[in-house]
Amino acid sequence: GYSDELPVHAVYLDAFYIGRYEVTKGLWDTVRTWATSNGYDLIAGSGKAADHPVHSVNWYDCVKWCNARSQQEGRTPCYYTDPGLTTVYKAGEAAPYVKWDANGYRLPTEAEWEKAARGGTPGHRFPWSDTDTIQHTRANYYSDSRYSYDTSPTRGYHPTFRRGGHPYTGPVGYFAPNDYGLYDMAGNVWEW
Repeated sequence: GYSDELPVHAVYLDAFYIGRYEVTKGLWDTVRTWATSNGYDLIAGSGKAADHPVHSVNWYDCVKWCNARSQQEGRTPCYYTDPGLTTVYKAGEAAPYVKWDANGYRLPTEAEWEKAARGGTPGHRFPWSDTDTIQHTRANYYSDSRYSYDTSPTRGYHPTFRRGGHPYTGPVGYFAPNDYGLYDMAGNVWEW
């Protein structure tokens, strides 16, 4: 890990749910349409197609989007602007307070994301357990020979998705899932 991610240490997690796929541009737009007519200020975000991941959104908008999706589905939002957890976070850029026992959507914690990304195979660099190398047959990423674990025969951006402008995303769920049934836990777009 990077120096600010060390030392490596064990963390206990309670059970949690996480989406099987990255948030698509289509889902982002559907929730955003509801949100903007219900008091939220959310940026449009970008995406190559409705089935590609949304990108060019900031952390604050993702948090507000989680709240909007929660309210749209009749769930309790997770993020608030006050320590009493009475005012739902809908606008601006503020460090929100979190209602951890809410049944709404939220971004995963670092530990939750790492557990989900590993897919039940701790001790491996990537979300698959049969090898600690990566190739374009497994993920959409920028291949670089400087990394010994990158054994892809093709270099640079993934040849299938290297079109239509940067970032060169692929449709969500294009590659095989990890052992938890989660897709794109390596590659495509960076996630929080």
